[in-house]
Amino acid sequence: MKQSRKKKMLILSGTFGNGHQQVAKAISDASPLCIPDAEPIVVDVFEWLHPYLNTLSRYAYMKSIQTFPKLYGYLYQKTRYHNSFSMKMNHVLTSGARKLFELLKELQPSIVVSTFPFAAAMIAKLKEDHLTDIPSITVITDHTDHSFWIYPYTDCYLVGSQWVKNQIVQSGVEASKIRVTGIPVHPKFQKSFRQKELRAKYQLKENLPTILVMGGGDGLIGEGLLSPHALDSIPEPLQFIVVCGRNKRLAEQLRNQVVSTKHSITVIGFTEYVHELMAISDLIITKPGGVTTAEAAAMELPILLYKPLPGQEQDNAAYLTEKGAAVEAASIKELLHHIHRLVSDTFCLKDMKKKVGILGNKAAVFQALTIINQCMVNRPFFISELLKQDYKWEHYNPPKKVVSYNRSQL
Repeated sequence: MKQSRKKKMLILSGTFGNGHQQVAKAISDASPLCIPDAEPIVVDVFEWLHPYLNTLSRYAYMKSIQTFPKLYGYLYQKTRYHNSFSMKMNHVLTSGARKLFELLKELQPSIVVSTFPFAAAMIAKLKEDHLTDIPSITVITDHTDHSFWIYPYTDCYLVGSQWVKNQIVQSGVEASKIRVTGIPVHPKFQKSFRQKELRAKYQLKENLPTILVMGGGDGLIGEGLLSPHALDSIPEPLQFIVVCGRNKRLAEQLRNQVVSTKHSITVIGFTEYVHELMAISDLIITKPGGVTTAEAAAMELPILLYKPLPGQEQDNAAYLTEKGAAVEAASIKELLHHIHRLVSDTFCLKDMKKKVGILGNKAAVFQALTIINQCMVNRPFFISELLKQDYKWEHYNPPKKVVSYNRSQL
């Protein structure tokens, strides 16, 4: 009997911020459980469009927001709502839409899912020019809205909260096009964890509070906090797990300088086991990225936010602190004060744990895939009421290799 051809699910992401890629991977890895007849294909749009400039562009972007945060914040606010300036910026950043059309012709996908705003813009442009009528879904990866996510030819938006939905509706999007799923996190955050075994795996002590320090995939946090002088001002002995991401220089620097402190400190580079680290931690110190904080919420892990950058980070921080799921520190002194206060006040920490848990949704990726499947099945586009299904990660063996394409492979 001839095997039926799988429907291709094209997932467009971008390397400008690790969260976009994490959401794309979460959707790709979970799809065999929800949509077994679909083939997820993850594509980095900038790698596809500009293979020789992608790495340089990403480096320039990361350096610019670190070096000139106020300028980045100004441009973010200037383009927050649709206006002549935001439209000009968008036109420049989506100038490769016609080149992206080559990818659609080659792959012939049944649906396009965008986890990166300018990918969503390019697909919307192709639809506006009547070059495709493919169903398109945009997954917003922050706890906030922005004009760069919103386009007339997008069929559906998946958002993290009712608050974001309300904001998008105010921008003129029909409420029927928006579904509140939560920000999709990887299915491994649904696993059951054995605390004692994990603590032994990472050589942690049972009786010490554990603080996870993360700055995203590029390790943008830690240098000031983890000086021996700063750490030793905290009276209680603590144990820290510091994830430096791809920042090898920072990891080596920290390993050399933390040997003289009274606290126990484990320094880790890039890791695929953040879910395990969160499971054994009592508190996370991080930048307010949408996906990292969504993962923490899924794990009911209280959040201490440090120096949010102007733009979406400040928006994320405002949302989380308003909900009582996080506290924010603007300086090392304030950060150290909050660490001491939270680890010494168990009632406060438990209250934060409860509130952050209310925001979390471990099944967000499965709810997102239910809608994606409905969009692939129903043409013309239509979304029925979201099916409530109880997916368990323990019943699923993820694919050994995620299908991923770049220009050289096509």
